[in-house]
Amino acid sequence: MKKVWGVLGTAGLVVLFFGTLVYLFQSPLRPYTPYLVLAGSAFLLVYFLGNFGQIRRFFAKRSAKLGVNTALMIFLLLAIITLVEIISYRNNNRWDLTQNQRFTLSPQSKKILQGLNKDIQLTAFYRPGEPNREKLEDLLRQYATVTERMKYEFIDPDRSPVKTRRYGVTTYGTTVVESQGREEKVYTAEEEEITNAILKISREGKKTIYFLTGHGEPGINDPGKDGYGNAKKAIDSENYEVKELLLMREEKVPSDAAVLIINGPKKDLLSDELTKLDKYISGGGKALCMLDPFSAPSLSTLLAKYGIIVGKDVIIDRMSRIFGADYTMPVISSYEPHAITKDFNVASFFPMACSVEPRLSPNKGIEPQSLARTSRDSWAETNKELLDQGRAGFDEGQDKMGPVSVAVVATIDIEKSKTGQSTGTNKAEAGAEEGEKEGEVEKSGPKARLVVYGDSDFANNAYVHISGNGDLFLNTVSWLAEEEDLISIRPKPPQSSSVLLTATQVNLIFWIPVVFLPATVLAAGISVLHQRRRLS
Repeated sequence: MKKVWGVLGTAGLVVLFFGTLVYLFQSPLRPYTPYLVLAGSAFLLVYFLGNFGQIRRFFAKRSAKLGVNTALMIFLLLAIITLVEIISYRNNNRWDLTQNQRFTLSPQSKKILQGLNKDIQLTAFYRPGEPNREKLEDLLRQYATVTERMKYEFIDPDRSPVKTRRYGVTTYGTTVVESQGREEKVYTAEEEEITNAILKISREGKKTIYFLTGHGEPGINDPGKDGYGNAKKAIDSENYEVKELLLMREEKVPSDAAVLIINGPKKDLLSDELTKLDKYISGGGKALCMLDPFSAPSLSTLLAKYGIIVGKDVIIDRMSRIFGADYTMPVISSYEPHAITKDFNVASFFPMACSVEPRLSPNKGIEPQSLARTSRDSWAETNKELLDQGRAGFDEGQDKMGPVSVAVVATIDIEKSKTGQSTGTNKAEAGAEEGEKEGEVEKSGPKARLVVYGDSDFANNAYVHISGNGDLFLNTVSWLAEEEDLISIRPKPPQSSSVLLTATQVNLIFWIPVVFLPATVLAAGISVLHQRRRLS
């Protein structure tokens, strides 16, 4: 009879184990799976009932009790480890201790990923153990935690030649980003390149940004320190098309102009150009003007029409000396609430800037507001002669004490501004019209956007990569182009951090770990050996 119980117990274990495996790993579930589990359980139950007395006597032994306690402790330990793993998996946190957070996704990348409305597939062609594969894999894992619309896979080009040829991949380390028949190839493992590729294939169309030329403006293809080559490259990376515009040869600003940028004209615009620019803005256009001190007075007059006053002065900021800059380079760390400066807490530097203030009583339909201000230790110097002689000082009643506004943004409601500029309507008629419209829902018509900075050098090749200058410039372009999803802090390139040591510090680093610590251990060992010999 004991043999029968043994056979039943063994059969029960085997059947139950096999049924559990089928239940866990077989998909779809087979019809016989529940019967296997039930049969195995029944065999084991019969075995325990038939050997109940023997099982009770076995567990009454001291060794069995110790074994059960040990098994329970092991089970509890495994349960705790499993629970900790589950909690850590569901609450995964990373701490990036690098100086510029190079191992953390930038807010811009997160915004773009969260705003995806189509599925994105990334296929990385890397060999096992290839440089940058681990870096890219970690980066893509971070992308996948932000959105479920992005999937990725790694393919060994040597083991999958057919798929490699199908994608037209000819070099190792190529990543193909594709969506709905469109694809982009990336040849680095940098976040900026991957994000830009996702942006290019996820956005419909390509907007055009025009730079005005013909007045001594810095060239967008100029690689020199005063050129705008880096600014053009940055705009290109945001999937815009960049062109130059010689407005004096055109009948009007091109209709495909998403944004018109006027960057530091050395000479004033012609009256015909000002008329074309005025028509462009009043027709709902978007313009960015970056004017240097005492330049383009006629353009400043036109901007005053839209509630923006460009000062005839130069901002002096003595606090700039703390950052190693000249006193004519104000440090901007105070930003007004706006879509351009949302979550923007990085300082920017404006070499040789003038004040730009919003008009206190703008025309109807025009809403100007300050965007950035200097510190309280600055002022707007109006005496150019004293400034040239290096004897500038604050003059009460002539100069304006800080904080001084250096940037103004204006939104122009076209229909309202036209009504406000009408001269044929008297106050009685205006009051009657307002009475008729009272209680009606106010409808918003097309709106123009205008941003004016009191400096153009902050975005040139020499300064665009300093602190927040580049981000502020690109955020402005994105807002003007009505691409608010691109407004954020851009991915930062890796920075090398060097440690500079004095001669004394170098000597300490050598003598303490190489000489002093080993000598201390050796002396302690000799002392212990000497004590033992003396005691013995």
